[in-house]
Amino acid sequence: MAGYSGNTRIHFWSQRHWLCTFVIMVVSFIAFGVLSLKLVELTLANFSLIREHGWLALQEGAFSQILTLICQAASAVFFYFVFKVCESALVQRLFNQH
Repeated sequence: MAGYSGNTRIHFWSQRHWLCTFVIMVVSFIAFGVLSLKLVELTLANFSLIREHGWLALQEGAFSQILTLICQAASAVFFYFVFKVCESALVQRLFNQH
């Protein structure tokens, strides 16, 4: 990124506590994977239900489930972002040491 120096509190913390950063990265990767897999399965099932039953399915809760799936997608994106931030910090630490 143009103009990004990487001198933030998160950057300094992740450089000092690399093991904790690694654990956070692993946990966020697992959370992203689980949420993504669940998201695909539930989205396909929900749209199949809507296609089969139409307006009745939407009235009985399919619409609220769509909103829940959107929130799960946002959570998956958040965990992916956390993973990428940790990955970047660890790679930068690795290459700055050598």
